[in-house]
Amino acid sequence: MITIDLTMPIQIVNIIFLIVLMNIVLYRPIRSILAEREKKISGLGRDIEGFKNNGKLRLEEFDSKITEARISAKAKFDGARSTAQVDGADKIAAIRKEVEADKAEKFSQIETQFAAAGAELKGQIEGFAQEMASKVLGRAL
Repeated sequence: MITIDLTMPIQIVNIIFLIVLMNIVLYRPIRSILAEREKKISGLGRDIEGFKNNGKLRLEEFDSKITEARISAKAKFDGARSTAQVDGADKIAAIRKEVEADKAEKFSQIETQFAAAGAELKGQIEGFAQEMASKVLGRAL
């Protein structure tokens, strides 16, 4: 049972003394360490958020630069394609013109050869006619 005598106030003083001593020796350093840890964690959290925002900004910048590069490359490609098409059309037109001129020249050569052959054959018609007649009749004319 509990008896109230002189030891009870001594025990109360003893407990109060231990609470103060524990507070000074153990609880205060632990609380200060916990407070420092909390500051460090919140600082790291802010750094992490800063890095995330920086990463997002860099990603957006990268995307915009890639888009600009694609647009620029497409414009250069289209310009080169149109230049090549114009150059190709010019070359094809020149080749066609050259072929037409060559064709006309060959056609005129063939016409002159045909006319020469026709004139030669006209000169030989009389001889061919007499030769055929003699072969058909079986005697010389």
